[in-house]
Amino acid sequence: MSVIILLPYSCILAPELNMPHWSKTNVTFVKSVYKTAQLPEAELPEIAFAGRSNVGKSSLINKLLNRRKLVKVSSRPGKTQSLNFFLAPEQLYLVDLPGYGYAKVPRKLRNDWLGLISSYLLNRPTLSCVVVIVDIRHETKTQDLELVSWLRNEEIPFLVVYTKTDKLKRAQIQRQAAVLDSGLGLNKEQRVLFSSKSGDGKENLCTKLDLFLA
Repeated sequence: MSVIILLPYSCILAPELNMPHWSKTNVTFVKSVYKTAQLPEAELPEIAFAGRSNVGKSSLINKLLNRRKLVKVSSRPGKTQSLNFFLAPEQLYLVDLPGYGYAKVPRKLRNDWLGLISSYLLNRPTLSCVVVIVDIRHETKTQDLELVSWLRNEEIPFLVVYTKTDKLKRAQIQRQAAVLDSGLGLNKEQRVLFSSKSGDGKENLCTKLDLFLA
């Protein structure tokens, strides 16, 4: 599910102190957005989440907020066609973008998604960072590389998260991370290792997001 979530700014600013308070955040659904004209006023900092269909964007956001079912995990890849808004008190939006890379989505619908996503990323003045979520178990995917390269060329700030680390042994995690670093042209400071199942990497992710909001 594609989401925009408004969060207390302090949750990001001091993760080592405030992480326990994420579970107390009063987050509510607001609206679904299918056109950029429906986006909220650009008045607050925003962090967008992007990745292939079924990579685990919804699970990552739920873990970040210590909520099990705030963002529904789609049972059918390519189902989400909108940016869905969730609201919590205070000063930050999180934006879960529609997943990409699902071949069975009709071409026109896929093109509509790309238009919505690219327009948002290129023109949103309050966008602070794009979190690109990548499955650590696989080799570098063409579409992940294309997105990272595009963000880099457009000078849009981004952070890559290698997720599903719980599926690999510790030695395998480091080997796979090195492979993806090479394929995507990243160094260790430009990515985070993360598990939505165990929560490993959550504090590091919060700390790095803080840098984009400073």
